Amino acid sequence: MPHSVTPEATPGHESSETVPRVDATNSEPEAQDVSMDDAPSPAAEQKPKVNLEELFGDDDSDEEFPSSAPAVKSEDDNISPKSSFSDPEIMRAFYQRLFPWRPLFQWLNHSPTPTPAFAHREFAFTLPNESYLRYQSFPTADLLRKQCVQMLPTRFEIGPQYSTNPRDRKTVRKASAFRPIMKELVFDIDMTDYDDIRTCCTGASICHKCWGFITMAIQVIDVALREDFGFKHIMWVYSGRRGAHAWVCDKRARELGDQQRRSIAGYLELLKGGDQAGKKVNAKRPLHPHIERSLNILKEYFQSSILADQDPWVSDDKAAHLLNLLPDPTLKVALRKKWDSSPSRPSASKWADIDTLAKSGALSKTSRDLLEAKQDIVLEYTYPRLDAEVSKKLNHLLKSPFVVHPGTGRVCVPIDTRNVEQFDPLSVPTVTQLLTEIDEWEGEDGGKKMQDWEKTSLKPFVDYFRRFVAGLMEEERPTIKREREEGKDAMEF
Repeated sequence: MPHSVTPEATPGHESSETVPRVDATNSEPEAQDVSMDDAPSPAAEQKPKVNLEELFGDDDSDEEFPSSAPAVKSEDDNISPKSSFSDPEIMRAFYQRLFPWRPLFQWLNHSPTPTPAFAHREFAFTLPNESYLRYQSFPTADLLRKQCVQMLPTRFEIGPQYSTNPRDRKTVRKASAFRPIMKELVFDIDMTDYDDIRTCCTGASICHKCWGFITMAIQVIDVALREDFGFKHIMWVYSGRRGAHAWVCDKRARELGDQQRRSIAGYLELLKGGDQAGKKVNAKRPLHPHIERSLNILKEYFQSSILADQDPWVSDDKAAHLLNLLPDPTLKVALRKKWDSSPSRPSASKWADIDTLAKSGALSKTSRDLLEAKQDIVLEYTYPRLDAEVSKKLNHLLKSPFVVHPGTGRVCVPIDTRNVEQFDPLSVPTVTQLLTEIDEWEGEDGGKKMQDWEKTSLKPFVDYFRRFVAGLMEEERPTIKREREEGKDAMEF
């Protein structure tokens, strides 16, 4: 059955241009920057005072929702670069029928009625011709939706709220008058940063074994942000192929300056370039409470995700790296002799050999030295590897939740941290799968008008997003009410 597409009004036009994507932080760029003709500007002709309820007709209930049932996993079911899923008609149907525009607006706007928090946001589009269009902004989500339906970006990214409308940046008299003033604190974890220690896949490919690295990273970073910094509203989003993004949405996080963001990113960084022996972790003792807590989380995964799934030291060269990480020369000689006599000895056995030989007397240094070295090894192979530059500056952009990854066709869905171990990136629905589910849907609506996404496997992810946004707005409602009582106009620029 063909996918139905409804006609859309064409927005007005304003002069704009593509610019180099110097602040785009997605680590999987497919676009090349080229110039293009004037881009449409829905804000140029339409700046209506619109109530949110007039823009969307769906019911805004926040009832509890079921988690996605995990699919049966096959170790042969790998994601690898494939042909584009960005067919124009597929993308048009996706933006018209599936993308959750209303909760996206509420998430970025922090209020049910339009404010500069949304109107002064920068959006950047990667277009079908691979050009990259920055500094787009929209008074309402409906106008953002219309421009997406018209231009059919393969994806779009979200930047900061600026001091003035990004479209008007060339009209300000002083350069300092146009500056980023607010944005979520964001983090990016990309699987390619684990290529030196994962053995199952490389590059853009992932499987269930190496996804364990992302699971470990989410748990460590999430608990640190909550317990050490007091943040509450943290949303993790699957990147659509090989990683995950965190959006820390608390108002206190959004108002952080660049120096504060750098400090938090530095606090969470542990792995360095490596010393002469190639050792990337040299944790100070006694361990910082954050590192000690992280170690307690990660050591539970070390046996299964690292020793069993990755078997990182089975080869001679990798085993040599393990020996370089140990401080005791006598122990290293004994281990090398044992492993040379047993080629292809599993990593789990080699790890056990360290303690066995140490207890047998092959130890010239203290047991404390060995214990600390083993802790550092566990951290090197399990601790999160962040793309820290993404987190350090307000003006960085990050791919929006719920866009389609053009290489895999998968939707960038939120990850429920309460069930992070059950999240399966290989079962995340693709855009073509979702459109087929709409066409094949035969359920009962009970007299209620249903949105198309409610008829698909995207529903639990949208429901989770709506609940997250509702919690964020509920906490900020007293501040909004107080500002109104003080006579502040929500749309005062």
